[in-house]
Parts: sequence; C-alpha cells; structure tokens
Amino acid sequence: MIGKLTGKVDSVSVDNAIIDVNGVGYLVQASSATLARLTHGASVALHIETKVSEDAIRLYGFLAAEEREWFRLLQSVQGVGARVALSVLSALKPNELHRAIVLGDKGAIGRAQGVGPKLAQRIAAELKEKAPAILLARTPGEIGDAEDAPMPVHAPNGVEADAIAALVKLGYSQMVASETVARAAAGMGPNADALPLDALLRESLRQLAR
Repeated sequence: MIGKLTGKVDSVSVDNAIIDVNGVGYLVQASSATLARLTHGASVALHIETKVSEDAIRLYGFLAAEEREWFRLLQSVQGVGARVALSVLSALKPNELHRAIVLGDKGAIGRAQGVGPKLAQRIAAELKEKAPAILLARTPGEIGDAEDAPMPVHAPNGVEADAIAALVKLGYSQMVASETVARAAAGMGPNADALPLDALLRESLRQLAR
C-alpha cells in the first residue's frame, strides 16, 4: 500500500494530478483545495490513502496528514464515499469542518457538492464526538497553511486546558482562547471541568460566534 508520494507535479486536471516519482507517474485524486495548490513542475509530498477495489487501485492525495484523517473519518458516516468526502474537503478546510461539526452547522457542511441537508445533519451528528479527538491529535506543522499551524500551548491539565489548546489549533490566540473557555466554563456551572471536552468546546465556539 502506498502511504506517501514525494516527487514533481507532472500535470493537474479538474479532479486529479499526476505526480512523477523517479520517472513513474502516479494518478492521484484530490480535493479542489489541494489541487489548487499544486503547480506544474513543483516538488511536492502528498500523504496518500490507497483504495483497492475489484476493478481499480485509486490513490487519494493530501498535503496534510490531518486532511487525510478527515477523509477517512468522513467515510465512516453512512452515505459518504470517497467522492463525497473529497467534496466536503473541497468546500471546507479542516479547521472549518471541525467548527461546523462541533457547532452542528449542517448549513456549512451542506455547501459541499453532493451533500444534502439530511446527509449534512448525519455527518454533524455522527462525527460530533470524534471531532475534538482528531483536532487534539494534530501537531503544529501538519497543516498546509502556516496560519493554520499556531504555536503549541502549555496550559494546566484538565478539560479546560484541552479546550484552550483546541481553540489555539483552530487559529485563535492563546489569550482569546483562555478568556473564551473561562467564560464558557463559568456559564456551564461549577462542575464544568467534569463535562466532556466536546461540550465545553462547543460552548466556547458559540461564545466566539456571538
């Protein structure tokens, strides 16, 4: 199985690119967001998800490992295949997708081609519990855009610290994240630290959206 390709961009089309690796051209399907950042002749390293079926072997490429994880996670939802998963990642950056899932924003998810209201609702509902975990597993530098890779946060232990770290990884400053989580926790009562991370993170994002 192929997990990564490092080579030069031979060509880019509407839904795929050919990556030349030592004279061998690999046809790689990718989101429109990824394809837009590939330039003919440029060196590139793509994280690869390999799909093997009875009639073909298909390669899906991602500039960031986190995007590949979202690609996998999206397909755990009934009715979401590789094409729809790529469509979602074409419409939303990983951090935007995370916000939409945590907030239950099916309208944002429904912007993806081929995703109707019911499927958008299913994606938001089924991935709500998994979204904080995939975000906290991300390390700075995994995201293609420098603006999406803030400095790591050193905070006290506990669910509030995890929520602060998650917000910083979404691009908010440590000060804004800390103040927002503190307000959210205060509004959720004295036992906020015992609440699930996704609940505190969801309330914090609601505070930021006001």
